[in-house]
Amino acid sequence: MEHKRSDIIANQIEELIFDGTFTDGERLDEVQLSDRFAVSRTPIREALLRLAQSGLVAHYPRRGVFVRQPGPIELIEMFEVMAELEATCARLAASRISDAAIDELNATNARCNAAVQDNDTERYYRENEQFHAILYRESGNSFLEQECLRLHRRLQPFRRTQLRVRGRLKQSMQEHEHIVSALEDGDGQTAADAIRSHVAVQGEKFHHLMARLKTAAE
Repeated sequence: MEHKRSDIIANQIEELIFDGTFTDGERLDEVQLSDRFAVSRTPIREALLRLAQSGLVAHYPRRGVFVRQPGPIELIEMFEVMAELEATCARLAASRISDAAIDELNATNARCNAAVQDNDTERYYRENEQFHAILYRESGNSFLEQECLRLHRRLQPFRRTQLRVRGRLKQSMQEHEHIVSALEDGDGQTAADAIRSHVAVQGEKFHHLMARLKTAAE
C-alpha cells in the first residue's frame, strides 16, 4: 500500500521523539524539519497535524508546535477506553459479522502472520490496523466505528511502540486468531474478553511501554 509522504515523515518524527532526539517540551520548527527531510513545509504541516491528533505534539497559536508526551495516567486511561470500545465492537460483531468479513479477517491475519515470520513490525502494524478497522465496521454501529477510529488514531504511536517488545508480535498474532475464532463461533462474550485483553496495556505491556517512553524523555 502506498503511503503519503506526510505519513512517512510523521512516522519518522515519532521515532525521533521515542528515541529521545526530540525531547518532551521541545519546539518543532517547520523550516528545520523541512531541511531535515528535504521536503516543502506542506508535508511537514500535515505530519505535525497527524501527530497532534495522536496527542504526541501540541500546537499553541503564535508559539508553535511542541513535543508532548502524555503522562502514565493519561495514557492508561486512553487505553482503558480503547479496550472497552473495541470489546463492545467485538460483542456486537459476533452476531452481526458477515461471512465475507470473517474471510477478510482471516486474510488479514494471514498477512499479519507473514509479517511476524519476517519480523517486520511496520508491516504487521499496518495489517493490524486493517484488522481492527474491519472489526469496528462489523459492529454495525457507525457512531461506535467512528469513535474507535478517532481514538485509534490518537493511540497510533503508542500501539506501534508496544509491538516492538520482544515476543509481542507472535503474542498479538495468537490473540488475533483467538478473536476471529470467537467471532466465527458467534461468542460475543469471549470475543469481547479476548480483544479487551489484546488492546489493554496492563501489567507487563504497560511497564514496557512506560519504560520506552521514559527512556525517550531522558
